[in-house]
Amino acid sequence: QVQLVESGGGSVQAGGSLRLSCVASGYTYNNYYIGWFRQGPGKEREGIGSISTASGTTGYVDSVKGRFTISQDKSKNTVYLQMNSLKPEDTAMYYCAAAPFLRSDWYRGRGFSAWGQGTQVTVSS
Repeated sequence: QVQLVESGGGSVQAGGSLRLSCVASGYTYNNYYIGWFRQGPGKEREGIGSISTASGTTGYVDSVKGRFTISQDKSKNTVYLQMNSLKPEDTAMYYCAAAPFLRSDWYRGRGFSAWGQGTQVTVSS
């Protein structure tokens, strides 16, 4: 059973940085894609980016390109989300999720069978 645990959230001022971690267990790490998602207050959940744990290939939505970076440490079964130049509108609960393959509409959360509990990020102006 796939299990994901996020950590690293917190409060930061606008312009600051945070690094979130997603530790995966319960499956063969290289066999899945890991996606990062967020849901802000009063907003729908949105996809941020994804990584193929087999190849390391990443992809991002336009709203975070150039500010957010996804990476991984295979020795630790961990995927990271480095967030720089944070804005108040980045305030949200952030989740990681695992999928055996990446659908074209992955950013809607489609195809992700396991989700973490989330970690809160709050950016103040």
